[in-house]
Amino acid sequence: MKPGAPQEAVDEVIKLIKDVGYEAHLLQGEIQTVIAAVGDGRDKSRIESMESLKHVEKVVPILKPYKLASRQTMEGDSVINVGGVEIGGKHLVVMAGPCSVEGEEQILEVARAVKEAGANVLRGGAFKPRTSPYSFQGMAEEGLILLAKAREETGLPIVTEVLNPRDLDLVYKYSDIIQVGARNMQNFSLLKEVGRLDKPILLKRGLANTIDEFLMSAEYILAGGNRQVILCERGIRTFETATRNTLDLSCIPVIKERTHLPIISDPSHGTGYWQYVGALSKASVAVGADGLMIEVHNQPEIAFSDGAQSLKPKKFTQLMKELRPVAEAIGRTI
Repeated sequence: MKPGAPQEAVDEVIKLIKDVGYEAHLLQGEIQTVIAAVGDGRDKSRIESMESLKHVEKVVPILKPYKLASRQTMEGDSVINVGGVEIGGKHLVVMAGPCSVEGEEQILEVARAVKEAGANVLRGGAFKPRTSPYSFQGMAEEGLILLAKAREETGLPIVTEVLNPRDLDLVYKYSDIIQVGARNMQNFSLLKEVGRLDKPILLKRGLANTIDEFLMSAEYILAGGNRQVILCERGIRTFETATRNTLDLSCIPVIKERTHLPIISDPSHGTGYWQYVGALSKASVAVGADGLMIEVHNQPEIAFSDGAQSLKPKKFTQLMKELRPVAEAIGRTI
């Protein structure tokens, strides 16, 4: 739409799009309004003819299979607001906390430490996907209650993972950001369900998925009506065994070129070893990530899960100090 187009003109275009048999998705930017017409390609000439309408600036065919996620749909960057924390803006967001919530003392101690160090969001798993059925699977609702208690004390919004659509209402009740993990990136039933929600979704890249597949998964959520999607690069599986995964840093600038959605980096899962988290965090910031997700544990040597890749609070505090000049060098803050 042309800048300053009145609401009546926007409503008229939406009605015309629906009359053709397409879905109309309204994308409201600070300066310009975009209406995405999503359909099967039939009668596209009727969509193209809408360029003759008074308040329509141009009709642009989106060639990418991911229509709503494409940067062709929105020229600027999407900024997701979570309780006053903006993800995708100039300020880099750091999500930090343990892999799993293991108890009240543990989660509160870690929450206080990451808050003091400058983290913006508290991460913690209440439901954990584990390779072995005999491994710790999480504290479920009890873990969510403890996360909520940590949020109440520190003021940090919380991000936690949902594994099963049956648990979605429960996770929705307690969380500020709902994470869809790597193993569920192509769980299309779950993607459709979170697409109906009004809370931000953190979507992690699958272990062996291409960037296009990653963006198509995001498209499922966007097509459901939820515009609050945050992407996360967390490493892919390659032939290399020196690290747990291979953190695909090249993914970040490619994503920034192809989509308006924000993307953060998870160097903890990307490497699997705490020794490498600092270097990959700095590199992620340097190549354009909008934030970081870092695992922090007060006693990683006895952690129920992922202790080897978790930073102790003191090391996390030091890393936050080291990240600031890197962010400033590319015109951002942290």
